[in-house]
Parts: sequence; C-alpha cells; structure tokens
Amino acid sequence: MNAVDAEAIARLVTTRVTDPQAIARGWAARRTPASLVGSSGRLMLVAADHPARGALRAGDDPLAMGDRTQLLDRLVRALARPGVDGVLGTADVLDDLLLLGALEDKVVIGSMNRGGLAGTAFEIDDRFTGYHAAAIRDRSLQGGKMLFRIEPEDAGTVATMQACAHAVEELAAAGLMAMVEPFISARRDGRVVNDLSTAAVVRSATVAAGLASTSAHTWLKLPVVEDMETVLAATALPVVLLGGEVSSDQQEQFAQWSKALEHPSVRGMVVGRSLLYPPGGDVEAAVDATVAML
Repeated sequence: MNAVDAEAIARLVTTRVTDPQAIARGWAARRTPASLVGSSGRLMLVAADHPARGALRAGDDPLAMGDRTQLLDRLVRALARPGVDGVLGTADVLDDLLLLGALEDKVVIGSMNRGGLAGTAFEIDDRFTGYHAAAIRDRSLQGGKMLFRIEPEDAGTVATMQACAHAVEELAAAGLMAMVEPFISARRDGRVVNDLSTAAVVRSATVAAGLASTSAHTWLKLPVVEDMETVLAATALPVVLLGGEVSSDQQEQFAQWSKALEHPSVRGMVVGRSLLYPPGGDVEAAVDATVAML
C-alpha cells in the first residue's frame, strides 16, 4: 500500500465527484473476513471515529486528527501491519479506506452514535448520527459500536441508553456484533469527564451488559484501569480493551495492557490515538508492539 499523500486525496475527491457509486460497488465487492478474531484468537482493531464527534486532539496537538491526509496515511500503514484485524470508524473514514483498497479481508466496525459532540451542552444525549444497523448489514460490515455515557445529573442519559438498547437489539437480529463502550461520566468545568475508578467502570459495564432482550452478540469495550481483575469479574461478555489517550510513558501503558490481556474475558483491543499518534511518531513500531501482546 502506497503512502497517502495529496495526490491520493485528490483522486478520492475526484471519485466522489465523478463516480460516487464506486463506494457502493466497493462495499458489495469487498472480501470479508472469515471470523471476528485473527490467528491469535483475539481481535485487534484500530479506532478512527474520533473526528466525527469533534474530538481531534492527540497528545499535545489539539488538531492532530483534523488532518485527513495524515489520518488516512497512518491508518493505511497501521492496517498493513501483520496482526491488525481491522478498523472501527464512521462512514466518511471507512469509505475513504475502502477506495484506497485498505479494507480487503478486514474486520470493519461502523461507529453509530457521534451526536454527542465534545464540549457541547448536549454531549450526553448522544444521538445516533452515524451508521445504523441496516446499513451495517447491507454493507457487510462485521458490527457496530456505540458510546454509552451515564451522567447521573443529566437527563440526556436515558435517551442515549434507550437508543443503545435499540441498536443492540437490531444488530443482534442481523447476527452482528454490538460493541458497547460504557462510562460513568460527570461535568467538570464545562467538560464531560469519564470516571475511571474501579467502582464506576464496574457499574457502567454491568448496565451496558443488560441492554436489549439478548446479549448474544454484545461485546464490551472497557478502559484499562488499575484494578482490572475486579472490572473483568463483573461480566461474562467478551471484552475488548480501550486504548485511550496518547500516553507520554508508552512503556507503562503497554505494561498495563499486557497485564489486562492475561484475563480470559479479554478478547482483543481497540486502539486509536495511542497507535496512530504515538510518542516519536513511529506508527509501525507502536502497532507491532501491541500486536505482540496478543
């Protein structure tokens, strides 16, 4: 796969203008994976759905993910590494990757609710403005992911909770994975901040696991916290670890991930900014080190 540069972006734009149906043809013709998990028996995904929620920061750069050429280049490089099973993203990013030829035989998870824009008064009322279950099924994606934040003081939580339950139901009816990413959250100085205490993560996991009338296709996407044994004891659902923010101490971050991966409930990782924008900028090295843990 060649690097994504200005010429590649120009070709994407030209295709969208002159032959927009190329995207539908591409999804129909794409080779799909035989399983959700790779040769390791675990799932390794790169996440790229942050921009659609207006969350563009990576490390010290507040607009890092706002440069689409850079983002696509880093994604293509990550997806080309051995052991990377696929990607999680919104339609704009996934359609770009499809046209670039980067999604053959890859697990593709569509991001469903991106309406809770970062820093807004309506952030917790996280509307489903991205993929819906029928589109995920029709494009032969392997599942859908939803963000479910519980803010005890914000009534918008219940609307998001109901919408997530409905999405889990529809995905299960289609036999597709529902990846639920739950948090207990609170507003501090105008920002929504996630509570990463053990008790909060346990509570959010148990609520998320109980959504809808079936859990047959539900996976939980959970953050790595200090007491992961207690967190993972809270559910019998498959868990993928959330990579989280870019850490200045990547070795310590990797050590935490590696320890959590020892638990039998952990069936993979979904990592975005930590792999795409690692300290030092070596995407391939960051990806390879993470794959080695699996």
